Amino acid sequence: MSFTVKLKDKTLNFDKKISLLSLVEGNKDYIAAKVNNKLRELTYEVYYDAEVEFLTVKDQASIKIYETSIRYLFAMAAERTFPHLKFRFSYNVSRSIFVQILNSNTRIDTSMVKKIDEEMRRLVEADIPFKRIIINNEKAISIYKERGFEDKIETLKYRPEKTVHFYECDGYMNYMYGHMVPSTGYLRRFSLRLYSPGIIIQYPRSECNGNIPPFEDAPTFGKTLKEAHKWAKATGVDSVAGLNKMVEEAGDIEFINLCEAKHSRMLCELGELIEKDIENIRLICIAGPSSSGKTTFANRLRIELLSRGIKPIRISIDDYYLPRDMAPLDENGEPDLESMNALDVPLFNQNILDLIQGEEVQLPKFDFKIGKRVPGRVLKVPDGTPIIIEGIHALNDQMTTLIPKHQKFKIYIAPQAQINLDNHNPISLTDLRLLRRIVRDKQFRNASAESTMQMWPSVRKGEFTWIYKTQEGADYVFNSFLPYEMCVMRKYALPVLQKIDVDSPYYTLAERLIKFLKYFKEMDDTWVPCNSLMREFIGGSCYQDI
Repeated sequence: MSFTVKLKDKTLNFDKKISLLSLVEGNKDYIAAKVNNKLRELTYEVYYDAEVEFLTVKDQASIKIYETSIRYLFAMAAERTFPHLKFRFSYNVSRSIFVQILNSNTRIDTSMVKKIDEEMRRLVEADIPFKRIIINNEKAISIYKERGFEDKIETLKYRPEKTVHFYECDGYMNYMYGHMVPSTGYLRRFSLRLYSPGIIIQYPRSECNGNIPPFEDAPTFGKTLKEAHKWAKATGVDSVAGLNKMVEEAGDIEFINLCEAKHSRMLCELGELIEKDIENIRLICIAGPSSSGKTTFANRLRIELLSRGIKPIRISIDDYYLPRDMAPLDENGEPDLESMNALDVPLFNQNILDLIQGEEVQLPKFDFKIGKRVPGRVLKVPDGTPIIIEGIHALNDQMTTLIPKHQKFKIYIAPQAQINLDNHNPISLTDLRLLRRIVRDKQFRNASAESTMQMWPSVRKGEFTWIYKTQEGADYVFNSFLPYEMCVMRKYALPVLQKIDVDSPYYTLAERLIKFLKYFKEMDDTWVPCNSLMREFIGGSCYQDI
């Protein structure tokens, strides 16, 4: 048996299988590899012709492995220092992991954080291997019961496979639903801090060039996540098992109506806030990251305000794009349409001011076919009529510098999911939005999942640069997540993702999305209302032609 392994700078020949670890010669900067474009742990053994690309924490494809391993390391250290401690991981402020303590009689303090931190660093120094063990589901249930992981047992009921890939490390066993680094010694970079009532874990991020980002508190974002978890817990849908149980017991109609009722209640709250201050409010600004449901939300808010005798007018920021040949370029020389510099900001400012002052204005209309603006509608806004603007830059004060702050009501919209596979495995908010985008692009543009994935890094870069920080200045945060959407999305997303070939550069990402989608029970979308935010992605919206 003879085969060839192609690396970046050389080609090697072997006559017996070889582990990836032996090829990196102890370099712990590498945490995973792509073998013929498929993500592999470094313990994987190659026995066939292959192209191998080693990955670090700077690579988007591998950083999830580091994060998964850090959660394992924390869980192991916590069990050793505080054996009876129960906790739940979730994604939180400053691109970090939040550890919520579940023991009702335990209060987190600096001493506890220090002890766990010291144990984690001791384990890193010991460089103990993570050993992958495949066992059947019955044995897994026995291990979970022994360790008090009842939540993992509930999730196991919805796992399509009949086996579980446990990881054992010096007697500790757990499963984090993902690949791991070879040993504890690879996890040198992390930071723990007390963030009452829990702990924040920071780790390297690929979008920060493999560095741990500086901690930036975001109280508005944190409060929104806390409220989202409180509601999910109260309704029993804070886990995949709880959500699937809701589908089984309550049925599609009740579950859909439950989630939609929460959105309706939030819209009512918004309507009341705006109505109370309508004498001052002239501009209603709506912004949020990609696939948050901004368009449907803006339409529903308009209807809510109309029901209160308020008659808002909508203006699209997208009509203020500069001609395509004047758009700023990104680092790859491509037009950067996520940048605020791609917009004619001075013209937008002047048009909005003129409208608020009662002047008649010739608005532009951007023609995406020819790549430039053409004359649009002529508009004059009646006195006391608010203007709704919606777009990724709508909350940025540079867009509306000529309008006094007290005349602006800012709304930030994003899906803030607080659902876990189990207590140790949170579901990514970014993955949720990416799935929405994949489904929408396929439904309305007949675009492949690969084309959506290709542009996603650029979209994410724009979000970090222009959007996320504006949330903290919002007057209201609208959580656009609908817990039932994962069950509906499964039907639309799985076929598209499964078409991605193993040789595709996006196969690894597709594989990861498929794995977690399969945990959700599929739901028919018949009973999803035509005005639901969900319709913006799957089709059938009553606002589609507005």
